[in-house]
Amino acid sequence: MQTAELFTQPHNYAVVQLPERNYPGVVFQGDSLHCLLRDVMELQKLLKDGDLDELSASIEYLKNDLADIQKRYERVCHDRKIELPYVKSA
Repeated sequence: MQTAELFTQPHNYAVVQLPERNYPGVVFQGDSLHCLLRDVMELQKLLKDGDLDELSASIEYLKNDLADIQKRYERVCHDRKIELPYVKSA
């Protein structure tokens, strides 16, 4: 039996190392994944409706949430001396 190593406390998502993978991954709870998809679908609706102010605000909110998750991922990689699987942008 293969097991994954949990690198963070499990909340709505967790950073884990899967067996035979070079880099850790981010695992989302099913309900959190559903909320993320729902948010993207709402962005589509706002675009279709032409509500650009609300669209811009919603994109900013989603971007900040994903950026926070990425920062946590990067911190875990740094603390464990794992090279990032991408080039970090400025």
